[in-house]
Amino acid sequence: MTHPVSAMAAKKIQSSATPAQHEKCRVDKWLFAARFFKTRSLAAEAIEKGRVQVNDVRVKPSKTLTEGDRLEIRIGEYRHHINVLALSNKRGSAAVAQMLYQETEESRTARQALAEKLKMQPRLEGKGRPTKRARRNIQRLIDGE
Repeated sequence: MTHPVSAMAAKKIQSSATPAQHEKCRVDKWLFAARFFKTRSLAAEAIEKGRVQVNDVRVKPSKTLTEGDRLEIRIGEYRHHINVLALSNKRGSAAVAQMLYQETEESRTARQALAEKLKMQPRLEGKGRPTKRARRNIQRLIDGE
């Protein structure tokens, strides 16, 4: 399933990527352009830590991507399994970035299920160390009273 994008956004992606850019694209630059990470250094750090795999293989940030590659990206508790549709070294709008990849249906449903599960978990809010009363309430939650 491709993302619905306006014709204007499609023209932008074609005009912003020259043929030379289509030939070579580093993984860290592509992840930044596809808006999976806010900075290129964060993308490179995630790759170094093994949170990004290309075609089920751990790679370095300088690995060259090609169209059709499969990526597995772990961000926090979420896992994205995507197929690379287009290459770009340039960060653009979110609509243009979505045209660079296609997420698998299994990945999308698993992420949505995880999001629902995380919403249902109780969240403890507060600053710093819990008070004596808060600790007792936490212990009651854990013990199931």
